[in-house]
Amino acid sequence: MKVYCHPVSTTSRIVMLYAAQEAPELEFQLVDLLSGEHLKPPYAAINPNCLVPVLEDGDFRLTESSTILKYLADLNGSPSYPTDLRQRARVNEMMDWFNTNLYRDLAYGLVYPQVFSQHRRPSPEVQAATLAWAKEKAKGWLAILDGHLIGANKRYLCGDTITLADYLGAEVVGLGELIRCNYSAYANVERWLQTMKALPSWPKVHEAFDGFAGSLKDTRFVAI
Repeated sequence: MKVYCHPVSTTSRIVMLYAAQEAPELEFQLVDLLSGEHLKPPYAAINPNCLVPVLEDGDFRLTESSTILKYLADLNGSPSYPTDLRQRARVNEMMDWFNTNLYRDLAYGLVYPQVFSQHRRPSPEVQAATLAWAKEKAKGWLAILDGHLIGANKRYLCGDTITLADYLGAEVVGLGELIRCNYSAYANVERWLQTMKALPSWPKVHEAFDGFAGSLKDTRFVAI
């Protein structure tokens, strides 16, 4: 099986982190986002969305990171995607929560418009309003994540063992490091994120991301 990806891509790192921990047999094919390879016809033929990641299993392809995780976990019989109906539903709920709530406002509202030119708003006034709105919305989601979804007594998002929701959620929250977000006001979030960062595979998976963040160290950002 092959995964088309780029390590600076948040959605790619979701799959890369899971694979490094649980599916090391996967082959990774770099798609150079910085040169625009994902927009060219050869890659568009693989994924007409022109996005990463893509999982290729023979003649079968999947294009959404959340679905890719679930497919791989089912193939491997991974305990990180439990078979108990209610436990699995809780994992699915958490994954959907990140994708539809925090990721939308933190990534597309706050981080990406400041880091990637194609996401920048058309005028300084619109850019400033977008960032202000997204910052407040993201803070609200983080407060919910901290006080209600993680809380003080859980090691991981769905209990005491790691699940697919943790792989996905940690990359969404960790994205804030590109603009130097400070999560100290969210003690449970910070504790959980540090638990995820202690995974043996975390440093290797994040080498390119950390390098990219380092290249932005002198840039001023609106951040949490």
